[in-house]
Amino acid sequence: MRDDLTNIYKDAPGIFRMIKEEIGKVMVGQETAIEQLLVGMLSGGHILLESNPGLGKTLLIKTAAKTTGLGFSRIQCTPDLMPADITGTTIIDDVDGTKQFRFEPGPVFANIVLADEINRTSPRTQSALLEAMQEKQVTVGNNTYKLEEPFFVLATQNPIEMEGTYPLPEAQLDRFLLKVYMDYPSSEEEFEIMERYTGHIDPRVDRVVAKSELIALQQLTRDIPISDDLKKTVIKIVTSTRSWEGVEYGASPRASIGLVLASKARAFLQGRDYVSQEDLKVISYPMLRHRIILSFESERKGITPDQVISEILKAHNI
Repeated sequence: MRDDLTNIYKDAPGIFRMIKEEIGKVMVGQETAIEQLLVGMLSGGHILLESNPGLGKTLLIKTAAKTTGLGFSRIQCTPDLMPADITGTTIIDDVDGTKQFRFEPGPVFANIVLADEINRTSPRTQSALLEAMQEKQVTVGNNTYKLEEPFFVLATQNPIEMEGTYPLPEAQLDRFLLKVYMDYPSSEEEFEIMERYTGHIDPRVDRVVAKSELIALQQLTRDIPISDDLKKTVIKIVTSTRSWEGVEYGASPRASIGLVLASKARAFLQGRDYVSQEDLKVISYPMLRHRIILSFESERKGITPDQVISEILKAHNI
């Protein structure tokens, strides 16, 4: 197994380059969002994508699934969606005159689960994802069913439509490794989008990496070394969020673990075999922005979590 990992490690730069190239056939721009999505997948974490409508959140997730060849399912979250619509249900079959129970798996039984507009479904249904996200299993009745590895929940939400939405509880937000923002494209990028999607040929992508290779790359990500000094810096960053002025609640120890692991993944994607301070700086934003709960006074002043993160990083000379 170690020899196989060594070979994949040597091939990793080419694999990452081809994945980005394949995604680039469909997505124009959004390099930061693409990198952070790949960071999350290498880290084995769940990701929350947020942007205004029409910027390609769903398209990015579907394209990433195609390049990795992973099993994909989509859950269109609506207010009337029930927990069993996600996890699955037990049904009764009539076999030779006898009643037999059979479990019918729901869409959560996939490698990549797209929870589209997750904040449109009720808290009861949102909570059905908690066990799957944290324990990688689903309990229906008295039975527990393991989910196949790798398993990612890649959720989207729209920040500008508040009517008919249910804000995600902090406990569920904390289970997302990263919160990724997607911004409007530049004029040049929007022109390329228009050219690409008003012609006769639809962009298509090919599978670049097999499921077993992705799992191996996840193992290699954990082997990327990080110095004790940078580990201590991670602790300083995360603990600062708990006592920073204008912050009601800060990040949990889960953020410290995630910041180290995601920084390793970014270093791996960048072709380095060590974690740099730049990795910590870049990853701190998607790692912490959804874990910082601002006070009412801070929100009234228009302060954002990203501004708080910038101040914390500057205070620690990062």
